[in-house]
Amino acid sequence: MIVMGIDPGYAIVGIGIIEYEKGRTRYIHHCAVTTPAGMNTTERLNIIFRETGRLIDEYKPDAVAIEELFFNTNQKTAINVAQARGVLLVSVTSRNVPIYEYTPLQVKQSIAGYGRADKKQIQTMVKMLLHLNAIPKPDDAADALAIALTHTMTSKLGIALGVNKIK
Repeated sequence: MIVMGIDPGYAIVGIGIIEYEKGRTRYIHHCAVTTPAGMNTTERLNIIFRETGRLIDEYKPDAVAIEELFFNTNQKTAINVAQARGVLLVSVTSRNVPIYEYTPLQVKQSIAGYGRADKKQIQTMVKMLLHLNAIPKPDDAADALAIALTHTMTSKLGIALGVNKIK
């Protein structure tokens, strides 16, 4: 099973791709889809849509795992990221790939075993779990790999069988 993890964003979308087979997880690819700050919203959303679609077409994931949005303060940022997340969902579902969502708490618990783990702890665990030489950069791509790993871990336990699936 090939899983694409997506850390949604407006300026940076983290992408992480792994393979899970017979109890083993293998790193395939990570990257970030970036959009320039001065570009208008529709152009930025179009880049996110096209590039994510290109990556789906290239790596042909069996499932996509995406992080649920969580915001404290900035409403403008929340709206932009929500729009980008919507574009990501359309890009995935238009290719008939099942999509699952996970909260930041679920990701932290599955990767570090602790719901209040910090970013550095998660990145270090991603590096260890995927047997990488270095922590993946940018941070958004490391987060995307953590989201993909979360899907494989919860799938192993049978939790993702529809519970976290976006319908």
